[in-house]
Amino acid sequence: MANVLPYRPKAGEIPTDPGVYRFRDAEGRVLYVGKAKNLRARLSNYFAPLHTLHERTRRMVTTAASVEWTVVATDVDSLQLEYMWIKEFDPPFNVRYRDDKSYPFMAITLADEAPRVIVTRNRRIPGAKYFGPYPKVWAVHETIDLMIKVFPIRTCSDSSYKKAMASGRPCFPGQIGRCGGPCSMKVTIEEHRAMVDDFVAFMSGGDQRFARELTTRMRESAAAMDYESAAVYRDKLQAIDAVLNKSALVLEDDMDADLFGIAEDELAAAVQHFVVRGGRIRGVRATTIEKEIDISGADLVDQVLQRTYGDAAPGDIPRHVFVPTLPGDAGELEQWLQTRRGKRVTVQVAQRGRKADLMKTANINAQQALVLHKTRRTSDYVARSQALTDLQEALGLEEAPLRIECYDVSHLSGTNVVASLVVFEDGLPRKDQYRIFGVNETTDDTDSMYQVLTRRLAYLDRPDEDDEPVPDATADGEVVTARKRPRFAYRPQLLVVDGGKPQVEAAARALADAGHSEIALCGIAKRLEEIWLPGEEYPVILPRTSESLYLLQRLRDEAHRFAIVHQRKRRKRDITSVLSEVPGLGAARIKALLRHFGSVSKLKQATPEEIQELPGIGPRLAEAIHRHLADG
Repeated sequence: MANVLPYRPKAGEIPTDPGVYRFRDAEGRVLYVGKAKNLRARLSNYFAPLHTLHERTRRMVTTAASVEWTVVATDVDSLQLEYMWIKEFDPPFNVRYRDDKSYPFMAITLADEAPRVIVTRNRRIPGAKYFGPYPKVWAVHETIDLMIKVFPIRTCSDSSYKKAMASGRPCFPGQIGRCGGPCSMKVTIEEHRAMVDDFVAFMSGGDQRFARELTTRMRESAAAMDYESAAVYRDKLQAIDAVLNKSALVLEDDMDADLFGIAEDELAAAVQHFVVRGGRIRGVRATTIEKEIDISGADLVDQVLQRTYGDAAPGDIPRHVFVPTLPGDAGELEQWLQTRRGKRVTVQVAQRGRKADLMKTANINAQQALVLHKTRRTSDYVARSQALTDLQEALGLEEAPLRIECYDVSHLSGTNVVASLVVFEDGLPRKDQYRIFGVNETTDDTDSMYQVLTRRLAYLDRPDEDDEPVPDATADGEVVTARKRPRFAYRPQLLVVDGGKPQVEAAARALADAGHSEIALCGIAKRLEEIWLPGEEYPVILPRTSESLYLLQRLRDEAHRFAIVHQRKRRKRDITSVLSEVPGLGAARIKALLRHFGSVSKLKQATPEEIQELPGIGPRLAEAIHRHLADG
């Protein structure tokens, strides 16, 4: 592979102005769209020596056959043009968005002569005002049922409305008190429009003035002994309270804001968008993003905000936007949003108080959504079958790897070294077959990997007569003694190691020395999510959306988790056992020592005088602790 791309422009040809660039393939298809404050500086990054590029970026630039750019006047213009081109060309190497589901919304059809309130998943109704999204359809219906008790606006269909207005007879929902539009023959079109405006105003901010007005009218009616009217106002107040109580006050009651919690890994990201109006969460939207080339957290935030507000109505853009990381063009984003909203908009990171707490909640939800997204892809039967087939093809296996074992080595600065083995059968974890190997003496991770695999592969050569006898039953019910081959003695079709080329070569030596060349081997390197095969100079790059890559990620992550959990337990047990040998040092004092010094290594470096500073530890005990750790 040539180290210089043939279509690379000369340095002097690329302007230093702000603009938007497009990479195209040989057929002219747009592969990637990006923006830059300085086109020359940004594009030079793509034309660096190929071996220095991120693997997926290298795949994009080598797939492309040309690059072109458009200079714009300002950074805000480049942001707008980038959004338009991404929407128009849908480039395969830009991030891809997938809403977790089609959420239901409450919509008010303001463009109608007599607007009505409906439940819909269609976000393209002309002139409609939307509220939500809501997690469930029943939640929207429940809110509407409460709202029309206070603001009785139209709920009937358009055909019912036209028929009622033409005949002069109330629509059926109006006859049973479920529709308060002009078609109910109780209000005029102008009076109904005023109620619609109040409905929208309340839903937009939970306007407390309605509660105050209803309270005043209720008291006035009660004072005038008009108890029937007072009861009507009381019921409306209860309905308003019920709507408000459905969403707790999370921020100041005059705060309109959007919060974006984001969790990401090398291939995907999950976004939790909290819509806060009047200080209350009015809706939550979850989105999954699939990455194709390397993208920073700040750039990801930039893309999320563009997508969220690119086609948004001015009223749907709030005064405040809170994000986990400020993008590099935060100022330009604010100007762009201000232009679209017609009022000032701030993009900022929540630093403290209730905003920071709510942002933390959004980030936790995003992390859980990302884990769920990856888990679903590897637990679904169709996805699992596709993953195993893809692995067979990508690794050149003779059969699909129905049993896969994955290994990871974990240590703490070279101490407490352990290795984990996790087993997946038919694409699903078999936790009853997980194992932990202790590694006493090792020089590095590759040596540990070799030791562990050598020990594990030895089980494959044990004769069946060494297996544990277990009772079994024949067809006629007679109990006999049979021998059951333990699961650990089953031969895997594929071994996966956590690491790159060095770890794979160490594992290959173990397989060769054990005489098991029939077992396939690969490694997955976390930094670039690249797949290494023994003896190969370059890695295998699986497609970003490949089910097989998600399966390998799940294996690697599960092996890492299992090793870390056991390593920490072992380290804690070892620390406690070492200190418990000191006479006069009980569990409470051990806990206080570790909390104060943070680790045994720091405690070993402490002088008796420093140890003595802890309450309850005198000079003699401090000297004994210091001497015991020094001798150990």
